Amino acid sequence: MTVSTKKNIPTLILASGSPRRKKLLEQFNRPFQVHSSSADEHYDAGETPDTIVQTLALRKAADVAQHHHGSVIIGADTIVVHRAAILEKPESPEHAFAMLERLSNDTHQVFTGVSLIKTDKKGTIINKKTFYEITAVTFGMLEKSEIQQYIAGGRPMDKAGGYGIQDDRGAFFVKRIEGDYYNVVGLPLFALHNQLKSFAPELL
Repeated sequence: MTVSTKKNIPTLILASGSPRRKKLLEQFNRPFQVHSSSADEHYDAGETPDTIVQTLALRKAADVAQHHHGSVIIGADTIVVHRAAILEKPESPEHAFAMLERLSNDTHQVFTGVSLIKTDKKGTIINKKTFYEITAVTFGMLEKSEIQQYIAGGRPMDKAGGYGIQDDRGAFFVKRIEGDYYNVVGLPLFALHNQLKSFAPELL
């Protein structure tokens, strides 16, 4: 159970173990706790990408919310979509190679869903809000040696689509983006800040 001791200001909880999301949330310059979700991340194959990321973000936030009273919980989920196919985290180096080769010299979309849940001092959910952002990312032509060198560093394995736009070498793949850069990293800061203005202004 978590209860803030400062003028009834709710405790901020990030329902994600992602070091990238943690680093982004630090830009709000206020204390928060990290509590990784253990929620089921399966979804129906026929669902649209925006529905998938919002459903999973809400599921993660709700899973963590039951452990924290008097809190605002942030859940998030990111997927990469290329030509209607959803690319999740690669299952092997070979899978990562196939993903990156597929994304080479083409444009894909990154969807991030975010869910906000507020609990009272008894742990009851008193408000929730879910939204999503889309960013279009265009890769230049990738050489096989570049892909292999990137995979050898181990960076693709915990990232949707097999790459991180913030990585030292992953950044070299990106020719152009349309939309929020931070959305590709894993947390759309502009949209999150705007939503928190009305959802939990006391946190800003």
